[in-house]
Amino acid sequence: MKKIAVITGASSGMGKRFAETVDQYGTFDEVWVIARQQDKLEALAAAVPFPIRVFAMDLTDRASFGVYAAALAEEPVEVGLLMNCSGFGKFSAVLDTPLEVNLNMTDLNCQAVVAMCQLTVPYMPRGSQIINIASVAAFQPIPYIDIYGATKAFVLSFSRALNRELRKQGIGVMAVCPFWTKTAFFDRAVTSGERVVKKYIAMYDPDDIVRRTWRDAKRGKDVCQYGFVARVQAALTKILPHSLVMNVWMKQQKLS
Repeated sequence: MKKIAVITGASSGMGKRFAETVDQYGTFDEVWVIARQQDKLEALAAAVPFPIRVFAMDLTDRASFGVYAAALAEEPVEVGLLMNCSGFGKFSAVLDTPLEVNLNMTDLNCQAVVAMCQLTVPYMPRGSQIINIASVAAFQPIPYIDIYGATKAFVLSFSRALNRELRKQGIGVMAVCPFWTKTAFFDRAVTSGERVVKKYIAMYDPDDIVRRTWRDAKRGKDVCQYGFVARVQAALTKILPHSLVMNVWMKQQKLS
């Protein structure tokens, strides 16, 4: 029986760092890396500590789920780790963003997470782990980052509830909620016009997020947060009216 780890969004950003450091979590016979760009995935062979299998797929295309399901069924495997790192955001008003982009965002950030979890769980033994990348944006409504924040709220809620459902099977599910993190994510998120985010009250190093994620996953947490500022902000959004939270955000970023 081959023991594997599956990591989506592995070609760049947080997904790439998780793939490169997966030995900090456990030992695997093979790591399946999933993203759209085949050349970047193939380049991971030199950095990932275990043999890799490349799946160059667009997870906004539902046909990709059939390809993945077939791969799971073709030989005896057990998935010790599933990491859903694929996702993107667009920082702009909903009506200023093409409908296709907004729908792709919801497809990748939500639909793909659900599909990957549902297809993988039957191959996960007791003691295995699912890690879904959410965001601190999951804790509050954020004007001008509406769709992204809402999709990450879905990921957080879905992950916590699924963790309870799978507890009897001995499978853990954890949502990672990073704050602003220095990755290429922002190259795609910002708009060509007025910048929505003008002030970052904190910016974290992705390697710190990765280390905390591995640590919290081993400790069986259902939510992982790194950084004092991130934890304080998440706590405040639980006790303050969201209308006030949105007002503070709008004023902070000088949004009308």
